[in-house]
Amino acid sequence: MKAIVNVFLKNGVLDSQGKAVEHALSGHGFATVSDVRVGKQIIIEMSETDAESAKAKVTQMCEDLLANTVIEDYAIEIQA
Repeated sequence: MKAIVNVFLKNGVLDSQGKAVEHALSGHGFATVSDVRVGKQIIIEMSETDAESAKAKVTQMCEDLLANTVIEDYAIEIQA
């Protein structure tokens, strides 16, 4: 089973990397870009066979280690 975790800054937290990318895109002629947010994706291969159990374990991983829940949110996708 595979878990895909997307970690991104919460709304209201300054995303300096996103602003830098937004500025660079604008400088390259992509004037229609109005906002860019930068995050990270973590792909976890698991031997778990139950999707609900896998999601619970990955949620605990995010809460304990993978995300700084003070300033970051995360989304989990489980693939069989």
